[in-house]
Amino acid sequence: MSQHGSFKTGGRIKSKRNVLKRFERIERLKKEGKWKEGDKVLGLPKLKREE
Repeated sequence: MSQHGSFKTGGRIKSKRNVLKRFERIERLKKEGKWKEGDKVLGLPKLKREE
């Protein structure tokens, strides 16, 4: 019996992510001066990717 196609993983994310992951958001907020060491890591604003 073969495996259904929806259970297979390609190893990569096939669709492009719209929103940054937490560490990516922190890096970007640091560059913009909106986050500094010691600030909360939870509840960060969601940031869209720059194209």
